[in-house]
Amino acid sequence: MGEKTTLTAADGFTLSAWHEPPRDARRGGLVIVHAIWGVTPHLRALASDWAEDGYEVLVPNLFERQGWGFTDKDFDPDRLDAQSAFGDGVGWGDRTSPDVQAAIDALEGPVFLMGFCFGGSAGWVAACRCTGLTAVACFYGGHIIRFIEETPRCPVILHFGKTDPLIPPGDVEAITQAHSDIPAWLYDAGHAFVAPNGYHEDSARLSRLRTLQLFARSGRRGEA
Repeated sequence: MGEKTTLTAADGFTLSAWHEPPRDARRGGLVIVHAIWGVTPHLRALASDWAEDGYEVLVPNLFERQGWGFTDKDFDPDRLDAQSAFGDGVGWGDRTSPDVQAAIDALEGPVFLMGFCFGGSAGWVAACRCTGLTAVACFYGGHIIRFIEETPRCPVILHFGKTDPLIPPGDVEAITQAHSDIPAWLYDAGHAFVAPNGYHEDSARLSRLRTLQLFARSGRRGEA
């Protein structure tokens, strides 16, 4: 049921996004921020999965400004340097907020957000800088440490893998110490434990459950 759509940022730039309408009674809008690989088949399938739970989902292409479209590969080691250059080009989330805001503004509230890898970092920045978000879940955002001095404007939950080789334990400790009020969960998994290239079933299931609980609690508070 999903389809490609177009969003317009405040500066007039148009970017593509994947849109999934809710399959059940609508719980709210959900922005999914992609990993370094972009809007992959896995991300589009994940959007469909959350739509089954009643969320209207948008997955904006945050590399559109750099000329990168949707991809048919979930994981492509040969493109790692090129994709990492895209991450560098947007400051690992530092310059993605206008395009994330376009996705938030395109959805009726309450609007939630989840991000993975690159998107986990960009999601943290969005929680700190964007308006209209009810709650945010950041999954293994390795560059959150860059933005540790910024404070989210909405409830946030953090998900990390205990054996993630890309995120030093010291970074996770620093983040949790600086933001002791924000739940930070550690799972018996490595990096990308929700994605095909690092999938860990128990961690993926439990982190999803905790994210659903956060969205449900925050959504109820927003209605009060």
